[in-house]
Amino acid sequence: MKRRRVLFVQLSHIRLLIKKFALVILFVVAFVMMLLNKTDTVLVDRTSSVATDVVSPVVDFLNLPAKGISFIYDYLKDLRLARRENKLLRAENRKLRLISERARSLEIENRLLAQLLNYKRPDEENLITARVIAEEGDAFSHSLIAYTGKGARPQKGQVVLTERGLVGRLDKVGHIYSKILLITDINSRIPVMIEKTRVRGILAGDNTLQPKLVFTPLFSEIKEGDRIVTSGVAGVFPSGLPVGVVSKVSQREIRVLPYADLDRVEYVKIVSYAQEENPAQVETEGGDE
Repeated sequence: MKRRRVLFVQLSHIRLLIKKFALVILFVVAFVMMLLNKTDTVLVDRTSSVATDVVSPVVDFLNLPAKGISFIYDYLKDLRLARRENKLLRAENRKLRLISERARSLEIENRLLAQLLNYKRPDEENLITARVIAEEGDAFSHSLIAYTGKGARPQKGQVVLTERGLVGRLDKVGHIYSKILLITDINSRIPVMIEKTRVRGILAGDNTLQPKLVFTPLFSEIKEGDRIVTSGVAGVFPSGLPVGVVSKVSQREIRVLPYADLDRVEYVKIVSYAQEENPAQVETEGGDE
């Protein structure tokens, strides 16, 4: 018992000494480490490398659960987005099927009506692709200059289109370059009609970006957003070419916004359509016989 008490007393003294000189011991250890760092960098580097090699696998192993949870979270998030997109795509697919069926029925109906009326749609001829190189615009004209190239042989009056709609017609033709009279030109007059109601009129340019719709029947139901297409009257333009939409309706005027962005036209296609026979000429020829 006495020995144990003596040993306990000695350990207590040692602890008190350590507590008293702990700060001094830490300072000495830090000084020694700094001294070793300055004197023997190779040893420190090796020690650091060994510590890194030992600790890195442990850290990677400890990060495995976090990586797994992150992967599962991302997978579930992507799966949720995929389900949402799949739902939207199915709804859009149903709409497209309905539109396709409607278009097919309209195509069949149009074919039957054409057969009933003995009508033949004019075929396209001599498609020419041209690049717009200049623009002419002043108080009296609004036109474009297009490079048609050698051997193209465009003809005056041919229809000029873009992928969006009608641009105008050829006004002057040269060997390499041609002048396009735009539908917004003050000299442009195009027979058109409202696609939905079949109300006819004349699209008259006035050198603004939105030409006027004139000579429409009184009390005709024309609303903003109505599609405007060529009517085919007079035989210059075939019927059904997209022109634009009604942008303004008032008591004084009706404005049309063209489908083709005429300020940014770079390439156009020049098309000649087979001219349909004029009924007046047919009756005259029949009467002469």
